[in-house]
Amino acid sequence: MSETVKVGIVGIGNMGSAHAKSIFSGNIKGMELAAVCDIAESKRLWADENLPGVPCYEDYKEMIDSGVCDTVIVATPHYFHSPIAIYAFEKGKNVLTEKPAGVYTKQVEEMNAAAKKSGKVFGIMYNQRTNPKFQKMREIVQSGELGELKRCIWIITNWYRTQAYYDSGTWRATWAGEGGGVLLNQCPHQLDLWQWIFGMPNRVMGHCKYGHWHNIEVEDEVTAYAEYPNGATGAFITTTGECPGTNRLEITGDKGKLVWEEGKLTWWKLAVPEREFCVTCKEGFAQPEMTVTEVETDNIELGHNGILQNFTNAILYGEELLAPGYEGINGLNISNAIHLSDWTGKPQAVPVDGELFLKYLNERRATSHVKEEKEDSGKIADLSGTYNDRWKVR
Repeated sequence: MSETVKVGIVGIGNMGSAHAKSIFSGNIKGMELAAVCDIAESKRLWADENLPGVPCYEDYKEMIDSGVCDTVIVATPHYFHSPIAIYAFEKGKNVLTEKPAGVYTKQVEEMNAAAKKSGKVFGIMYNQRTNPKFQKMREIVQSGELGELKRCIWIITNWYRTQAYYDSGTWRATWAGEGGGVLLNQCPHQLDLWQWIFGMPNRVMGHCKYGHWHNIEVEDEVTAYAEYPNGATGAFITTTGECPGTNRLEITGDKGKLVWEEGKLTWWKLAVPEREFCVTCKEGFAQPEMTVTEVETDNIELGHNGILQNFTNAILYGEELLAPGYEGINGLNISNAIHLSDWTGKPQAVPVDGELFLKYLNERRATSHVKEEKEDSGKIADLSGTYNDRWKVR
């Protein structure tokens, strides 16, 4: 087996250019930037200037068929994640896709099937799984130290975006171009972490507001309620129209509570499980004794480079994936269920009814207005090529 993963990146916009620069700079041991691809001339010109010697393609099929790469990173608008990944799998390539896995579960099921058939390594850019605080929360919950789970509440309302942000791309905030709003663009990481740490709900009720704070087609405010097989409940509140906003994850179990906020993880431990204390205590207003500690972690958050390195190691040495691509459908199932619940006015089972969701989505796509692309011939795109604070958990 080769000791180098030769990667081709499809889509070199904000995220694709960041991945390209990081790999090109040698940040990922064992990974080589073999090619890039974009349909926009301005972005190809950016690549010629910033990635000297790296072949640049306009057609992703041509890049994949050329044999220049054995691995593909998909960093395009959402609807194209699945079809590009499927083509790459059919050609025997490993694939790492950006989030979300897709717009609707039906297309992601097809992508997962293609990945399984190919036998190749399949990852997804859930870089926030590298955050040691979230890893610790998962460890505590999964180990049973928090006891029987009762509630999970995530308030993430600090995704503030201006109208200029939504006007910056022709595909942004449209049903036809993006397929959703804050749930599909900003929140896939949180929806993934929610289920990764706390588990998948079996029923969801969602309420969305569309173009409430901005001149857009899709949702920019969401409140969702979830139910779990053991009787636990969850709430998820998000928006792009609130400032300064909050980012707080709270998980409660029979033995205590975990709260993550402002990068700090606090753990309340009950001396006696709440259910036991409730039925044995003879005082009406008593509470179990408890200790409160701030949980420290030694590791640092490796972010995007951590996922890229782990993905490379999985290909070369069989290292276990931190973010398997197959798991991308989990958060999407929650997102689709929230939308479908709002559209139908009824709670939705999880996994979601993929055919029904697609029916309602297609109705919105049929009347969607994607702005016409204005490509400046000969102009080099203005791309950062770096992982800046825009992608950090704030």
